[in-house]
Amino acid sequence: MKHIVSKIAIIFMLFVSGCTVSKRSGTTDYLFIQKEGRQDRRWKLVWQDDFDGPSLDTTKWSRIPAGTSDWNRHMSLDDACFQWKDGTLELLGIPNPDTLIDPRPFITGGIWSKHKFAFQYGRVEIRAKLTSAQGAWPAMWMLAEQNKYGPYPRNGEIDIMEHLNFDRIIYQTTHSHYTLNLKQTQNPPHGGTAKIDPETYNVFGLSWYPDRIDFQLNGHITFSYPRVPGADPSQWPYDQPFYLLIDQQLGGSWVGPVDLRQLPVRMVIDWVRVYQ
Repeated sequence: MKHIVSKIAIIFMLFVSGCTVSKRSGTTDYLFIQKEGRQDRRWKLVWQDDFDGPSLDTTKWSRIPAGTSDWNRHMSLDDACFQWKDGTLELLGIPNPDTLIDPRPFITGGIWSKHKFAFQYGRVEIRAKLTSAQGAWPAMWMLAEQNKYGPYPRNGEIDIMEHLNFDRIIYQTTHSHYTLNLKQTQNPPHGGTAKIDPETYNVFGLSWYPDRIDFQLNGHITFSYPRVPGADPSQWPYDQPFYLLIDQQLGGSWVGPVDLRQLPVRMVIDWVRVYQ
């Protein structure tokens, strides 16, 4: 009888291990590394957030603090930049309610999964609705969790979606040492655009493989960035875990000046899902 029980236990363990899609261990158990050979198999949901709670799930996300770059110069931890309504998270860009304490004319909200969730290869989908204003720059993007290749931009950047002002298109782009410093933006093309209605819900996403990144909008591939055999090694830093950023940015050299009269502006996030 003991031999039968032992055999059943072994079969069960083999079945469970065959169903897993990611390798995680020790202090890096928040890193979801897709196992080799799974890229051609069915996607399995490995991480999600439906934003159904009354506040941010801090086991998955942190609020993005202010920095010195165009994209994070106006980030704030202020509760006024975050709202939870009917199972959604709203990230807002607003006039600064207290310029005596903080001299910035406007502040914005954003979240990231840095040090809490990162994945290598897989599919990410974000269902969201945008609003428009002069100087509005909502973005959904990814940065490397670990410093594998050196300071930015050597570890790469993957922009799932960026929207400017009142545009009826989004930008989907990759950035790296290869594209920014070596100026190899067309060998291969490192970005594309897709038409949207920003005031309705859209599903922004990508499918990321060892040899390419397929950018998507509402389930349709809009642009692909391939790994190029024989290219400079910096062309493909996308072989390591990346974390997610979702933020309602305002202002900067690319998007232009902000019209305070058109604020508040918001990005409404319904859900985020990651598959491997």
